Amino acid sequence: MRTPLNIMIVEDEALLAMDIEAIAEDVGYVVIGTAISLREVQRFPESIDPHVAFVDMHLAEGSNGLEVTAHINKHWPDAVVIFLTANVKKIPQDFAGAHGVIAKPFSRAGLMSVLHYLEQGITDPPPRSTEPTSFQPSPALAASWARG
Repeated sequence: MRTPLNIMIVEDEALLAMDIEAIAEDVGYVVIGTAISLREVQRFPESIDPHVAFVDMHLAEGSNGLEVTAHINKHWPDAVVIFLTANVKKIPQDFAGAHGVIAKPFSRAGLMSVLHYLEQGITDPPPRSTEPTSFQPSPALAASWARG
């Protein structure tokens, strides 16, 4: 029996956050926290232990995904951070500590395939399945999960 992944969602569009949550739960994962801003992420207890954090680039209260990623990397260094954005070209070349990006808009099937791919890479790297077309890994993640 597999252990479900813990998912954190940082998205200020309420309907989109609810969709991501529903998709993650439909796949069998546990959403351990949702937030709309850096301030809300900072309120999460360090004990929540996210495996994956989906982080929008433009957030409420003037915060952004780069700030949230830095906070997540400091407090939950094993979490895999995936940016969600409509403008992938604005992500720094080194992904600023994130592990990949999913371009908006994305489909239910696309997000589900990314979730399965990430689960394989987190629980038993490298992933056995083919990298989903809806997912762009960071250079560091791509190198660490490259097949020999």
